[in-house]
Amino acid sequence: MTGLLVCIAVLVVAGAFGVWHQRRNGRLTVRKRDNRDEVRRLGAAEIGAELGERATLLQFSSAFCQPCRATRRTLAEVAGMVEGVAHVEVDAEAHLGLVRELNILRTPTVLVLDAAGRIMRRASGQPRKADVIAALGEAVRD
Repeated sequence: MTGLLVCIAVLVVAGAFGVWHQRRNGRLTVRKRDNRDEVRRLGAAEIGAELGERATLLQFSSAFCQPCRATRRTLAEVAGMVEGVAHVEVDAEAHLGLVRELNILRTPTVLVLDAAGRIMRRASGQPRKADVIAALGEAVRD
């Protein structure tokens, strides 16, 4: 009987974790700002491509990441919808220093940068198109 209760408890906890993780996955969150963030900006030298005139959708990917492919299509489509927005994909393995500095823990990770290269939003996992459009609207407006 005790074994059955333990199994049920483990299943409940695992299910709750699964629901929490699924809700959090791919969400574009506001990044907390501190004094260091106000100074730190990403530029063409760090990411290997020019920033967009109005905003940049920066995607960290890896070679065998299936969600990275879907994210690439979503971000390219959104960047094509808004003039002055660039989509830049960075191979996480080739830029380990930047990955560590920005605390990128998984792929895909998407950073929404404003025109000056400041990180406005970030998402770990595959973001929804509507969320990307909303985050982009805030980055372009600021």
